[in-house]
This record gives sequence, structure tokens and C-alpha cells, in this order.
Amino acid sequence: DLLPTLCKGEKIWSFGLTEEQSGSDAKETLTRAERINGKDSWKIDGSKIWITNASTPMTGGTTVLAVSSDPAAPRKELTCFLVPTGTPGFTAKPITGKLTWRASNTSKLKLEGVEVPSDMVLGEVGKGFKVMMKALDKGRLSIAAMGLGLSKTSYEKALEYAGKRRTFGKPISQHQSIAFRLADMATRIEASESMLYKACWLHDNGKPFAKLAAMAKLYCSETAEFCAREAQQIFGGYGLVQEYDIERFYRDATLLRIGEGTSEIQRLVISRYIGC
Repeated sequence: DLLPTLCKGEKIWSFGLTEEQSGSDAKETLTRAERINGKDSWKIDGSKIWITNASTPMTGGTTVLAVSSDPAAPRKELTCFLVPTGTPGFTAKPITGKLTWRASNTSKLKLEGVEVPSDMVLGEVGKGFKVMMKALDKGRLSIAAMGLGLSKTSYEKALEYAGKRRTFGKPISQHQSIAFRLADMATRIEASESMLYKACWLHDNGKPFAKLAAMAKLYCSETAEFCAREAQQIFGGYGLVQEYDIERFYRDATLLRIGEGTSEIQRLVISRYIGC
């Protein structure tokens, strides 16, 4: 019953991975799931934070990663559970006062004795970490695409402004210090686009893409921040007020280095792929 409403766009779903003590180190998840004796179901207790789209009127539920093995087991097992909105014991509260992405719903989740049937296990019991990591690989392409779009828009607005704004008798785009900033922005955008499109091509053709997805996410997000910062510098004081989009671009770029894995985690992933 869940999938048709998502495919029709009637509902959206959220990705419950991050916790206060286990963001980048997802294997240290503290949320626990235990089988209920005599019933074909599980009980989940724990919390999540920084979960996108978890508390909107359209939210159908959340995929929650939880420890499903016995606490005494030598090896921790992680399992993904589908938890529909409205399940008793499951609450989602919006996070407000954000620097960035203010239009995006971000939430804290609490699970207190949440009971879900066994058919709400996503994938196999004990294989939840792999499920989440595969989702992150694809999510990194989305963040990279957002970074590329933000980079391009920052550059285009800065180029347009620099062609109109005049100092010392000529457009500021003709001053070498400004021209070089724009040249650097254009160059990084070209490199970002090529890397992202190659990663997407690998994905679409069923080829290994995880390494390049991490590279694209890292480079495109950092290029977005670079371009937003350079554009803000070109706009000068106007880049600091809400009347101009550059102020928002500069704030929005900061999230891209953090969401779907920080820049540090991307470098860790890449280093492992290249044999370090």
C-alpha cells in the first residue's frame, strides 16, 4: 500500500539514518529493534535527527536503521524498517531556525515502543547498512547535481552583474581581478559537470559508480561553495542582503558539503577505493 502512493506523488518518504551520536559513523546507531515474542513483529526504540521530509503533511513514513541483533552478540547487525507516519509511539518534530535550506523540512524523530510487522523490514534482516549505503551512493549524485546547479546560477548572475556594474570607467568584468574570479568559476563548473555526468552515465548503464559518485559529490559541493563565495565577493555589499539571490546561494552551499556524507567522509570513501 505504500509504494503506489509514493509513485503517484501523493506521499513522500524520509530516510532515517542520522542520530545525535552517529552521523558519519552510521554503524554506531543506537536505535534498537527487538523481535516481539509470540508475534510476527518488531519493537523499535530510539531517535533520529536531521531527517529531511519527515514531518510534512505529505510524509508517508520513514525508513529507519536500527540495531536488530542481541546486545550480547559478538557482531552487530543492522536492519532497515519501514515505519509509516501515525504508527503509535512514532513522532516527528520539525527543526527550525536553520541557516540554510529553510524551505526544506528537517526533523527530529522519536521512536518509543514502536511496533511494526515483519513485512515492514526493507531487504533482509541484518543487511540494513548495505541498503542505506546504496541509497547514499545515489543520493550523492543528487547533491552533486544541486551543487552544479548552484554553481552555474552563481556564476551566471555574477557574470551578468559584472558586465553592468562599472568602476573606473569600465565594467568590473574588465578588471583582471574580477575576470580571473569568473574564469576560475567557469573552469570549475566545466570540471564538475563532466565528473557528474560521467558518474550518472555509469549508474544508468549498470556499471560501478560509487567511487565517482563520491568524487562528484565532493567536487560539485565544494565548487558550489567556491562559486557562491566568489559571486558574493563580486556583488560586494549587495551580496549580503536578501534582496539579491547571492546571499541565499552562499547559505545554501554550506549544506551541500554536509548532506549525504560530509566532504571528509567523501575523501575517506575515495581513499579506500583507490587503495589507501
